[in-house]
Amino acid sequence: MTATFTPPNTPEIAPNPGRNYLHINPRYYPYIGGSEYYMQQLAEHLAAIEPASKVSVFTTDAWDLEHFWRSGKRTIKESRTKLNRVEVARFPVRRLPLLSPLFYPGLRRVLSILSETPLPDKLAIPALNQLCRVTPLVPSLERAMYRHDDRFDLVHAANAPFDSLIRSAFEYCRKRDAAFVLTPFVHLGEPYDPAVRRFYTMRHQLDWMKRADAVFTMTTLERDFLLEKGVPDAKMHTVGVGVNPAEIEGGDGPRFREKHHISGPLVFFQGTAAYDKGTHHTVQAMQRLWKNGFEATLVIAGPVMSQFQRFYDELPEADKLKTRFLKFIPPEEKRDLFAAGNLLVMPSRTDSFGIVYMEAWLCGKPVIGARAGGVPAVISDEQDGLLVNFGAVDDLADKIKGLLENPALADKFGQAGRAKVLENYAWPVVFGKVYSVYRQILKDS
Repeated sequence: MTATFTPPNTPEIAPNPGRNYLHINPRYYPYIGGSEYYMQQLAEHLAAIEPASKVSVFTTDAWDLEHFWRSGKRTIKESRTKLNRVEVARFPVRRLPLLSPLFYPGLRRVLSILSETPLPDKLAIPALNQLCRVTPLVPSLERAMYRHDDRFDLVHAANAPFDSLIRSAFEYCRKRDAAFVLTPFVHLGEPYDPAVRRFYTMRHQLDWMKRADAVFTMTTLERDFLLEKGVPDAKMHTVGVGVNPAEIEGGDGPRFREKHHISGPLVFFQGTAAYDKGTHHTVQAMQRLWKNGFEATLVIAGPVMSQFQRFYDELPEADKLKTRFLKFIPPEEKRDLFAAGNLLVMPSRTDSFGIVYMEAWLCGKPVIGARAGGVPAVISDEQDGLLVNFGAVDDLADKIKGLLENPALADKFGQAGRAKVLENYAWPVVFGKVYSVYRQILKDS
């Protein structure tokens, strides 16, 4: 994943040597998820284009998402490393003693309730800023920022629900006169239900966005929503997430099918297996098809949340035999999966963008997503994929069956998606947008 090229669309101004950049994200490579991949690519492209500058990443020791609130989950032991010219430092997640795993989600709910009270901002925002210091609790990360050898010129934080990390970045920039940049990855959820987005747009989170030097949004849907919430239009820049074709193309489909004993249609889900990601609904849609005699194999690949594991464990054995539950797979096997599959299904309500759709399109595969989050701005319904309402299992089953029975239409969608990716979402294009903003901010500071 080394960046070895100079991205286009960058300012003609020569880079100012000796800048000190910091990127902050809850998790980082070797864990690979949407925000992790985004921050890794930004950091590595930046280190490549400005070899005289120092680029650092501060993150936590979490591998499993549930590590933030539950002990016994997987972590990454290496605390410091250098990856493609980027200095990576990991800091341990701490938990308040004697408190149950319900504390973290419980406090998140308390923060949401407090944000929605009629308290004036001058009282509510300071209170929220204090309470969010433990969501998650990573005190050594904040201390390391101030003890760093050199002052950071620009700090770019990401992922709104991980409030304490963004708060630390914001406070540092305010005290040390550094540029503060934020990618909130706002999950809008279903248009008619605020249950998801309420945890991304609490008053203290919106205050950070309003006071940031720049806010990067994934889609125009996210940007328009934040504009309604009072985030200045001039500060927002819609960039999306990029992909590197070499990292996903060229898989060996027959090898994957032979390894996992698959023949016939292959429907695949690649991402975190969880209710909000639509994994349960994908399984239920396939169960309807299997019940009616439609033969196809379902492959589920990616990290697994405990609630989905419990759901899967209770499936009938006959349905498990038609499923390949692979959990997290290495990049080479992931390439093979995308080459082998006929159709990607991820009807999620918690995606601000959905990089997996880009990856499927690069391989010429059609996709099905949900009318939720930023996905409707990514998938053009009935042009390069199909959309369903979140949780609409019957409609999802019908659309899966329809695409598998109409390979010409499936190929049309896949090729249209591929053209979209190559034109708009190759990493040189996306990084060029981000880098232009970095340069402008530092020029004005």
